[in-house]
Amino acid sequence: MMDLDIGVVSEVEKKQKKKLLLDYLYDNLKNHNWWAYRYFFCELLACLNIIGQMFLMDRFFEGAFLTFGLEVMAFAERDQEDRLDPMIYVFPRMTKCTFHKFGASGDVEKHDALCILPLNIVNEKIYIFLWFWFLILGALSALVVLYRLVIIFSPRIRAYLLYIRFRLIKREVINVIVKKSKMGDWFLFYMLGQNVDNIIFKEVMHELARRLGHQGKDFSANSEP
Repeated sequence: MMDLDIGVVSEVEKKQKKKLLLDYLYDNLKNHNWWAYRYFFCELLACLNIIGQMFLMDRFFEGAFLTFGLEVMAFAERDQEDRLDPMIYVFPRMTKCTFHKFGASGDVEKHDALCILPLNIVNEKIYIFLWFWFLILGALSALVVLYRLVIIFSPRIRAYLLYIRFRLIKREVINVIVKKSKMGDWFLFYMLGQNVDNIIFKEVMHELARRLGHQGKDFSANSEP
């Protein structure tokens, strides 16, 4: 980002780009909530999409999909004599077929037979995989939504996450920035920190804290104007 993810940058160029970034962050502080909430809303939609797909699949299979994986696992634990394969119930491998053919007299005759459906052997494996895949994605997506709710309503957690992710930044600097910014700003800081060189990001955050009124002795004397 602006080549600030590269640690080896000329001092003049680094100062110019840091100033641009600082000016933007300071001038637009508390104006990033709408952007962050839209991002979180997309994550919520992803979670709802997975849940919706599971229910649509369940309706397509007439109520057999939601419990499909559980029944398959229970089937594997039953005694051999009591086993009723749920995969065969949903995806039958054999069925009754009626063939129409001309007989010796020239009339159409019906012949009943058993037909093998080899494609269903593949289908049952695909859908048992999809059941576990939806379950894993749904659980992870729900955890992400819960995580977002926590950081939205807890400034203390936001400060802690910044601290454990960016150890070079002083805790008091993080506390000042989180206290004087909003959740959307925190999200922007977090994303910036992942795409900017650690040393440069530390300097940017320290200078931003100084502009917000923090007077830490460890860096205020060396801060750029």
